[in-house]
Amino acid sequence: MSNLKINKLLKVMKTLRDPIRGCPWDKKQTMESIIPYSIEEIYEVAEQVYAKNYLKLKDELGDLLFQVV
Repeated sequence: MSNLKINKLLKVMKTLRDPIRGCPWDKKQTMESIIPYSIEEIYEVAEQVYAKNYLKLKDELGDLLFQVV
């Protein structure tokens, strides 16, 4: 992933978590509250690895990266 794409992702996350204009759901999330979502994404990544479905794996890794950021 290029620096441009990473910077775009970081900008999206900053917007979502902006104290004034951000998404209410995103703003109230904590590291602890997103654990179930992160675990779900990890299972989805593993499922695609085992299935050797590398096209879908790319999508799932993107979802996991979004959770990490």
